[in-house]
Amino acid sequence: MKFSLFAHMERLTTDESQEQLYEEFIKLCVIADKGGMHAIWTGEHHAMNFTIAPNPFLNLVDLARRTQNVRLGTATIIAPFWHPIKLAGEAAMSDLIMDGRLDLGIARGAYTYEYERFDPELDAWQAGQKMRELVPAVQKLWEGDYTHEGEFWQFPKTTSSPKPKQNPHPPIWIAARDPSSHEFAISNGCNVQVTPLWNDDNEVVDLMAKFNAACDKNAHMPRPKIMLLRHTYVADSEEDAQLGADQMNRFYNFFGAWFMNKKPISQGLIEAPTEEEIANNPMFSAASHRKSSVIGEAQEVIGRLKAYEALGYDEYAFWIDSGMTFERKKASLERFIKDVMPSFNS
Repeated sequence: MKFSLFAHMERLTTDESQEQLYEEFIKLCVIADKGGMHAIWTGEHHAMNFTIAPNPFLNLVDLARRTQNVRLGTATIIAPFWHPIKLAGEAAMSDLIMDGRLDLGIARGAYTYEYERFDPELDAWQAGQKMRELVPAVQKLWEGDYTHEGEFWQFPKTTSSPKPKQNPHPPIWIAARDPSSHEFAISNGCNVQVTPLWNDDNEVVDLMAKFNAACDKNAHMPRPKIMLLRHTYVADSEEDAQLGADQMNRFYNFFGAWFMNKKPISQGLIEAPTEEEIANNPMFSAASHRKSSVIGEAQEVIGRLKAYEALGYDEYAFWIDSGMTFERKKASLERFIKDVMPSFNS
């Protein structure tokens, strides 16, 4: 099982400047590269100071000049916000600049807040349909001389300019949860990204079962790769692990507030959940995060990841965004590289 880092600029308050957050993002990515991680993934979000990531290609192109070995991936491009010709060209140009290190992760998106600002008529179902139209169109544009007559886009014979460096094209990853998303990915020759979010390892098992069922249903296609994305904190003690769980719980309360899209937002920041709201949230608690998220000292983390490897996951993405200080995130990542990853080397 390979290991990668999932990171982008995130903040719960304005205590740190955006410039400082970006420098910290770069530092974490350089540690991942020097530490032997396989890839770095960063996402796309708009008008949200919770996750500052308007164009992952910009970040990845910058990282290509600061790193040596890691693959550089979008996790994920939000499909309904892109035209197929624009995505095909920008992804290909990025792959050229990155010397063929691009992986292209694509999803339908999750936040109603963003949908409302791009298209008031857009909902999760339509976003998913756009993703299903976008992906094969991008693949055909990379082949060239492609005419498209779809539900959402129509254009005459077109070729992506430029074409990507990788042949036939960069690996495409689809963020999947329901069986139809797994089946779409596999039937279109794409890899699969999954995340259980705050759920426990029963969800990890279920996601793999859906992937395996989709592979069986598309047995004529080569078996793709599957990556598991989980919030992770490698602690130096049980006391530190408990603090990590508490901070993760606070982060997820902000995540939940954004997802529900009911609290007021000013200057791109959502009104903070109160201590009472956090304490009484029926979905999240520090105790549940201590059990479900990958939080603990190195040996505990190794045990969790060995179980994921045994299930068949090809890659594990260390989701570092957590509302913690840079110093705590850095220390956790360094412990992961030093104390966890060697247990998986051949």
